[in-house]
Amino acid sequence: MKPFIKWAGGKNSLLDEIQKRLPDFVYSQDFCLVEPFVGGGAVSLWALSDLPHLKQLIINDYNADLINVYQVIKNHPDDLIWYIESLQNDYNQLTDLESKKPYFYHKRDIFNTRSGNNIEQAGLFIFLNKSAFNGLYRVNKNNQFNVPIGSYKSPKFIDKDNILTISQKLQNTQILTGDFELVLSYLPNDLPCVFYIDPPYRPISDTASFTAYSDSGFDDNEQKRLAKFCQKIDKMGHHFLLSNSDPKNHNTNDDFFDELYANFNINRIQANRSIGANGKSRKFISEILVDNVLK
Repeated sequence: MKPFIKWAGGKNSLLDEIQKRLPDFVYSQDFCLVEPFVGGGAVSLWALSDLPHLKQLIINDYNADLINVYQVIKNHPDDLIWYIESLQNDYNQLTDLESKKPYFYHKRDIFNTRSGNNIEQAGLFIFLNKSAFNGLYRVNKNNQFNVPIGSYKSPKFIDKDNILTISQKLQNTQILTGDFELVLSYLPNDLPCVFYIDPPYRPISDTASFTAYSDSGFDDNEQKRLAKFCQKIDKMGHHFLLSNSDPKNHNTNDDFFDELYANFNINRIQANRSIGANGKSRKFISEILVDNVLK
């Protein structure tokens, strides 16, 4: 299985780093995985595929449009495939970028009305994700998707077999949408839990533009609230891993996260930023991976 959408900050390239920091018991006893910021779902999909002792998965995201896609894949995969394939056929008949533009912007306008049924909205979400510039998902303050068309000649919108496999694997998954603390109300009483926490990253420079993946915003106060959430998880006896940007890429004296997570393990790892304003901006920089796992 692989992620069905492109997602900025997707964790495919960091799976090895995440995997080796998981607690040992995930390979020998039943457990629950919790993702309060599921995004593109690379970690959850990997775990569903490769960790046979995963007995319960809880995923959440503040982005209700994204969570609708997960719900539709879980409950209506065949209808979703049919709808996206119809979009694919229409798009493929348009021979060049200029002829594709009116179609793209018309579908974007329809998506932003949010008047379609769940299947249509999920299909349009995937269509826009695969055909918009650089695979970005960005909304403005009015929660309107505003990424322009990308210059792809023949983008592939859907992998039918992948969607069907994901749908089957999601059948026992609890899918939520809301604030990250919501997941605490759904934890099982009879399983140890591992949290993978991948929030909106703190901007790494004073001039870095904030790319909004929902209309919620996520400033330093939210980062501090998230740190308290991690402390709560730790006191409950659960394990967590948390990803974020490393401010020391820009300012070696910026100890924001070093102070915030001083009581936990802070690992600095190399990551390839896969989505940028342009191809030249893609490069390896360090990120932090915080955990409370004792090895």
